[in-house]
Amino acid sequence: MTEIDGAVALVTGGQRGLGKAFADELLRGGASKVYVTARNPIPSDDPRVVPLALEVTDSESVAALAAAAPDVTILINNAGVLHPSPLLSADIDEVRATFETNVFGPLRIAQTFAPILAANGGGALVDIHSVLSWIAGAAAYGASKAAFWSLTNSLRLELAGQGTQVVGVHLGFADTDMVKGISADKISPAAVAEAVVTAVAKGENEVLVDDMTRQVKAALSGPVENLAVRIR
Repeated sequence: MTEIDGAVALVTGGQRGLGKAFADELLRGGASKVYVTARNPIPSDDPRVVPLALEVTDSESVAALAAAAPDVTILINNAGVLHPSPLLSADIDEVRATFETNVFGPLRIAQTFAPILAANGGGALVDIHSVLSWIAGAAAYGASKAAFWSLTNSLRLELAGQGTQVVGVHLGFADTDMVKGISADKISPAAVAEAVVTAVAKGENEVLVDDMTRQVKAALSGPVENLAVRIR
C-alpha cells in the first residue's frame, strides 16, 4: 500500500496520452508533485507538474533525471514505442530499438531509482505492460512487453526487502496517439489511470484494467494457439 496524498511521483512519457492521464490522476489523488518526462519537455502551467528531459535508452540521461528528482516516492514506467511490423520482415535494428526502449529503458529507470525509493520509505514502482504481453500478433512490441512483464515479476522479488510495492499493469488498447491507426475497441486513458492509482493505494501488485485483459489472463492455461490477436 502506497499513500497517494502527499506523494512525489515520476511518470515517464508523462506529457501526453496515457502518461498525462497518470499525472492528472495522481494530482487528483493528492500528490504534491509530479515529475513528467519527455525527450523534449514543454513547460507546464501547473506548479505541481515538473517537466524533465529523458531519453530512456541513455544511461546518462537517466542519471541526470535521478539527480533532478531525488524525492520520488511513486515511479510509473510508462514510456514506450510501438512498432508492430512482422518479425520475419522486420529490420533487426528496429527490433533492437523496441527492446531498448520498452525493456532495457524501464530496467535502467528501476536500477537507478531503487535506492531513491528506498531512501524515501519504499514507495511504489509501476510498470505499464499490455495484454499483448500474453498474446501473439504484435511482433517485436508484444515480445518486448512479455519480457517487460517477466522483468517486473523479478523486480518485485528483488525490491521486496526495501519495502517497494511493484505493480504490473496490463490493458488492451488505450485511446492515445500511439494506437490511433489501429482499429480496435479502446479504453480512455483516464479510466486506465484511475484503475492504476486506485490499485497502488490499495497495495495491489497487478492491475488488469479491462475485460479483454481479464479474459486473456484467464485463458493462459489453454492452448497457446488460442492466444493471438489480429492487429488491423
